This record gives sequence, structure tokens and C-alpha cells, in this order.
Amino acid sequence: MHMNTPAPSSALPIPGWIAFMPPAFVLLWSTGFIGSKFGLPYAEPFTFLSLRFAIAATALTLLSLYARAPWPNTFVQIRDAVIVGVLMHVTYLGGVFLGISLGTGAGISAVITGLQPILITALAIPFLAERVSKLQAFGLIVGFLGMVLVVWTGQGAGPWAGMVACISALFGITLGTLYQKRVTSARDLRTTSAVQQVAAFVCMFPIALVFETRDVIWSGEFIFALTWLALPMSVGTFSLLQIMIRYGAVAKVTSLFYLVPPVVVIESWFLFGETLDLQQGAGMILATLGVALVIARKKS
Repeated sequence: MHMNTPAPSSALPIPGWIAFMPPAFVLLWSTGFIGSKFGLPYAEPFTFLSLRFAIAATALTLLSLYARAPWPNTFVQIRDAVIVGVLMHVTYLGGVFLGISLGTGAGISAVITGLQPILITALAIPFLAERVSKLQAFGLIVGFLGMVLVVWTGQGAGPWAGMVACISALFGITLGTLYQKRVTSARDLRTTSAVQQVAAFVCMFPIALVFETRDVIWSGEFIFALTWLALPMSVGTFSLLQIMIRYGAVAKVTSLFYLVPPVVVIESWFLFGETLDLQQGAGMILATLGVALVIARKKS
């Protein structure tokens, strides 16, 4: 069955099964932070991601060939897939993996990247000439203050280089989501995702060659983490995200990201013993409140 859609995304009828996707997405997306924490002790971040992209690209290519899915066949289609691949995989995942490898906690990295709805609204003001309500403006301020409390010399924050890496990941996933929504119509999801993964590997592997030793400890934990992140995450969860972007407004889709940090905090506490201090706990609450205020207006 082909997953390409002939109509513009704004005109697509919404299938009933879409309603079951958001909770599955939140749970699966949260495990990306956990999986990276599991695997990074055994491989450097860009080496880890190069392996992940190679496996995901191979799996998606074989799936597309088996299904005889239509491939992007124009310069514009290939260019768009490459841009989304660089933003959503190289920049976003590269920032998260680098941040965690430098000592930033999985929960804190999730809080930072979970501010995506706030950044989307902030970028819409100068670039899209959108007006924001007073409630949204208040939400922007509250969310920013929350992030400051979370990252400012708090427990498990790690060095500032890790914070900067996670913030760059925030910009990557935000711009990638906006661009994906703009170009998502009439493209087959399987082949487009395959091109994205190939582009991500082509960008990431040279970085690993230049800056890393590329040594890997092939432990059971690493193999499990790599397999989980390359297949259920890169193939499955990113496909869920793109399907939801295709069928729904960007604001509704990105609102799911503010549910991810609390889930990651609970998972990382249970698995790794990570905790937030009082300051960071207050910051996470403020960040979540800020995102909720920003998306409340958009939903209405």
C-alpha cells in the first residue's frame, strides 16, 4: 500500500487511527533519549549516529524497493528530503547525542528540546509576521524562564557545551518540522525517509571520521540500543511524526513535545537514577506551563 498522498496536506481527510498515534508517539519519542544514554558509553556520539543512520537507510531502502514505492525524481523533491534529513536527524539527533555524551542528563535534554512549540511561535513573529496574543506572549516568557532554571548550573546540567548542543538540537527539530509541513504533500513517506537517512549518514560519517576514533564496544547493551534507535525510532517514530505533520496542524503536532520531558524524567530516574533538584523541578514546571499557554491559543 502506497503512503504517498495526492492532495495537499491541509485538505487530507483525517483517518480514525490517527487518534491513537499521539500517546504512542510520546512514549516512543521519550525512549530516544533513554536509548542514547544506554548506548553512548560504548561508542562516540557521531559514530553511534552514523551506524544508526546506515541501518535505518538500508532498512527503508529495502522496504521501498520491495513495495515498489515511487522515489523522489525531481531536484526539488530530493533537495527537500535532504534538507529535512539534515535538520531533523543530523542537527537534532547530533545535538542531543553530543549533549548527553558531554554529561547533560537525558531528562534535561528532553526539557530543552521540548520547548519546540515555544520556539516555533517565537520564530513565527519575525519570519511569518504572525501576531501573538498576550497569553502566548506570557507563555513565551514563562517557558524561557523555565529553561533558564533547568540549565543554569543545575544538577545534571553538565558543561555549557552540552547545553549549547541541546539548544542547537532544539533549533534543528523546530526548523525541520516547519519545513516538513511545508513540503509534505504528494510524497511517499517510505522513499522520502530513505533519502533523509542517506543524507544524514553522508553528513554524519565524515564528522565521525575527522573528530572521533570510531571505536565501538559491541556489548549487548549497545547492540540493543542501536537496534532500537535505528529501527523502531528512526524508521517507526520519525515516520509517526511525519504522518501526524501530514494530517494535522504543526501547532497540534508540536504540542506533543511538551508531554515528552516529564516522561523522560521519570524513565531516566528509574533507569539511571537521574534526578532534578528543586530549582530544575520548578523550571520544568514553568517550561511545561509556558508551552501549554503558547499552544492554547493555537488550538483555539
